[in-house]
Amino acid sequence: MNVRTGRMDRETRETKISVAVNLDGTGTCRIATGFGFADHMFDLMGHWAGFDLDISCEGDMYIDAHHSLEDIGLCLGSAISSALGDRKGIARVGCAKVPMDEALTEVCLDLSGRAYLVYEEAVLPAIIAGQEKDLWREFLKSLSSRAGMNLHVRMFYGQNGHHLLESVFKGLGLALRQAVRLEREDVLSTKGGLDA
Repeated sequence: MNVRTGRMDRETRETKISVAVNLDGTGTCRIATGFGFADHMFDLMGHWAGFDLDISCEGDMYIDAHHSLEDIGLCLGSAISSALGDRKGIARVGCAKVPMDEALTEVCLDLSGRAYLVYEEAVLPAIIAGQEKDLWREFLKSLSSRAGMNLHVRMFYGQNGHHLLESVFKGLGLALRQAVRLEREDVLSTKGGLDA
């Protein structure tokens, strides 16, 4: 079996980012984004997905983490899409509901090649780790856009922002693990192909 890997580099006046992913890895992650809480979330995602994941980012953190997370999402989504290739043989769909102390969330996704994000986060506190909560919507929007992923995230309940997002990123990892799994010979589509 060929190892499925992808890489994306991006440099703008706001960020300098390098991302590499191995979908058939062991969950080994090296993350350095300049935002420790994001490092923790991406490490959780990679570990629970079983991906080897390298992310480095030098961003304009003197403003906030917005540009960094948005651009990391673009790069990670592109790297995952590249690693998937024509998406032949993948399970395509994954779903996980994960508790974290008082919090419960669900992540469902389809690596269909068509991007869409549904993000229900009414219970998420306005500020987490010193940053506005909308950073995470922007990350997931960018990720789903470039990965060609239909992504649904629902936060059912919880009080602690850290716990809620930790549950989301564990769920994202588990759902990705399911969806990228090779389990057939053909493309799982009645159309005969995916819009990758």
